[in-house]
Amino acid sequence: MADLYQVRDLRLSLPDLGRKPLLGAAPRIEILRGLSFDIARGEVLGIVGGSGSGKSTLGRALVRLLEPTGGRIIFDGTEITHLDETGLRPLRRRFQMIFQDPMSSLNPRHRIGTIIGAPLALHGFDGIPGRVAQALDQVGLPAAFRTRYPHELSGGQRQRVGIARAIAMEPEFILADEIVSGLDVSSQAQVLRLLERLVAELGLTLGFVSHDLSVIRRLCSRVLVLHHGAIAEQAATGRLFAAPQAACTRELLDAIPLPDPDQVWV
Repeated sequence: MADLYQVRDLRLSLPDLGRKPLLGAAPRIEILRGLSFDIARGEVLGIVGGSGSGKSTLGRALVRLLEPTGGRIIFDGTEITHLDETGLRPLRRRFQMIFQDPMSSLNPRHRIGTIIGAPLALHGFDGIPGRVAQALDQVGLPAAFRTRYPHELSGGQRQRVGIARAIAMEPEFILADEIVSGLDVSSQAQVLRLLERLVAELGLTLGFVSHDLSVIRRLCSRVLVLHHGAIAEQAATGRLFAAPQAACTRELLDAIPLPDPDQVWV
């Protein structure tokens, strides 16, 4: 498979707003520290790490919601590392993001049809009502949901709306950031099955950010493990679970709840 993303020596720092100097700019915290990896077209890549590892920051950098301070991000042959909004606009529909908390990422004042349709209008799609109905159908929601507001939906349904909004743009890459962490076990399983189906049916490339390796094991073909903003290891999912190399990976594996208390990870 050809690479959709090529990431080289990616670095990103943000101002430390908790430390305000008397003079000058706030000191900066280095969040990402020289990351290099590829994402193959059609791959489902798990991005995993503990709290503060930089996994969500990496996800936002990949879809250019954050601008790196160094290194290169190449998307389908085009370097997007420092493109301004004018340069990014024709590419935005090609990479989309699904956010962790659908209640905060869906405008509570807008109906679902508007929430899904507004990005389509912004990017000049035609036949928007039909596209909205199709996207809702693809995620298993009835067309009648177009007239509902986010607060009228369950957490799982709101997350499906977030997925519908992303796939309606017909993207090549979707970054899903901790999208099942706030759901109950039943809703988690339903959303994961939905993602598996959409990846297969639509030929998507997926970056799946999570702190939970049990979810990563279910969905992803390859795993990138972050620790303090650096890559601790990257491997095919089966190999990583069978023989984790980094101590932080073993700690994440140990945190997975096991149905049998006598079972241990090898």
